[in-house]
Amino acid sequence: MFEIVQENLFYQLAAILIMAAGLGFIALKLHQPLIVAFIALGLLAGPDALGLIGSETALIDTMAELGIALLLLMVGLKLDLNLIRTLGGVALATGLGQVTFTAFFGFLICLMFGMGVVPALYVAVALTFSSTIIIIKLLSDKREIDSLHGKIALGFLIVQDIFVVFCMVVLSAFGIGQGEGDLLFNLGGVFLKGIALLAFIYFFIVKVATPLMSMLTRSPELMTTFAVAWAATLAAVAAMMGFSIELGGLLAGVSLASTPFRDAIASRLFSLRDFLLLFFFIALGAHIDLHILGAQLVPALALSLFVLIGNPLIVMAIMGFMGYRQRTGFLAGLTVAQISEFSLIFMAMGITLGHVGEDMLGLVTLVGLVTISLSTYMITFSQTLYGWLEPYLDGFERKKAYRESENKIIRRTKKYDVVVLGAGRYGRELIESFLENGKTVLALDFDPRVVRRINEDPDKPKNLDAGYADITDPGFAEYLPIKNVSWVVCAVPGSTHDLYAHDFRVSLVESLRDIKYTGKVAAVSHSGSETTRLRAAGIDLVLTPFPDAACQAVSNILSYKG
Repeated sequence: MFEIVQENLFYQLAAILIMAAGLGFIALKLHQPLIVAFIALGLLAGPDALGLIGSETALIDTMAELGIALLLLMVGLKLDLNLIRTLGGVALATGLGQVTFTAFFGFLICLMFGMGVVPALYVAVALTFSSTIIIIKLLSDKREIDSLHGKIALGFLIVQDIFVVFCMVVLSAFGIGQGEGDLLFNLGGVFLKGIALLAFIYFFIVKVATPLMSMLTRSPELMTTFAVAWAATLAAVAAMMGFSIELGGLLAGVSLASTPFRDAIASRLFSLRDFLLLFFFIALGAHIDLHILGAQLVPALALSLFVLIGNPLIVMAIMGFMGYRQRTGFLAGLTVAQISEFSLIFMAMGITLGHVGEDMLGLVTLVGLVTISLSTYMITFSQTLYGWLEPYLDGFERKKAYRESENKIIRRTKKYDVVVLGAGRYGRELIESFLENGKTVLALDFDPRVVRRINEDPDKPKNLDAGYADITDPGFAEYLPIKNVSWVVCAVPGSTHDLYAHDFRVSLVESLRDIKYTGKVAAVSHSGSETTRLRAAGIDLVLTPFPDAACQAVSNILSYKG
């Protein structure tokens, strides 16, 4: 049967897609990123296993190259040079510090395993990249994307992305003049071709991009078609000039990033990019020689442990030195405990240039499978992990974590009637209603920007204060000025991630009891099972925003006399 599938490209594509859907479903049930399932599919369907994908993989390789071009176009669309100035010291320090630490010690570990200087350098650099896509997904699932450690993590991931772009540009330059002996001639060719390509991109940005996209956006389908065609065209042009398709895709994104339509373009391309990248990961797995892979098992495990342990430790050390609490450093550090899809693309570029062999790609792929799989659970269970390891982390925090103490509730002597945890949409409505009823309110949120916006509002009522608090931190309640507080209201919904080991709203009640709070507690619930659990935990009043709003809406409709 496999022979019949191999002889017909459509049969081959159909078989690959159905297997991808099946393995993807298994990965979903195991709470693993789909990248793991797709690489496993390539290994399973490749010539060394089932043989579903034969040695001739032109179709898959072409689809994979188009997926890479689109991925880099998406990176280019989001590349804003102003970010370098606005990142802040902690993002820059942790980003550059982690990249330097991982590259240096990773290089030494690779040399210890007998690798040559160039392969060791490639592998060491590949280990420095973390997967922005996976981290954002996990933090979003846990509703931590706007927390302090989430913001810091996103900041140093941006630094990593800039480093990725730099590395790929450098590699593209090395791709010119392969096989020619005169170094100065090669460098001159790189310079002239690079200047010509950048001059064309600059002309397109200044004279063509915005007027052209203004016309194309009248038809969303045409806009999407043009964006894909533009990425493929510039990738092909870059490849013909001796650069890489990755650089061409990146420049395609940069050329459209200056238009006001970049977010619309990105939103239309997300699903197509993910679909085409499926073929990159399948091709990656299919090209790996399982016999070579076995020989890389020991160094892969050593490098995986280095990434899983070393990367979080260096982030914790830097953040602790800069005045952050050990808990914030720990949670932010866990986000870099894996390598990225860019690590695999980077190694594939090295193979194309003849700098490394297939065995090095297999090594990095193994490291990717191990670190992505394990770090997913580490990030998901980050609160539980911190509880286990907290006694051993004292050395990663100054005696006074001054950066976060600035965000704590300073006015402990002021008396509040109500404390509202979470100043999002629902929380803001609650706060406004309490203020209208003459209550003095303390609003707490884990997004420093929200806190700053409330406190710096010139129209802020005198009976409203705001402070920073992470309610998932078991120790946050000790900072609460609870004297005379009649209600503590948690307006933050529980996580939809069903791997959560403990509901932070239950922990909230326990923490308040520990500090002898005698008032009432209210919390938001979005399901019947949540409501039952919260009431059993001792929550006095469970708020159900959607049913409550529906009842009020029906009441308004039935009483309408206009």
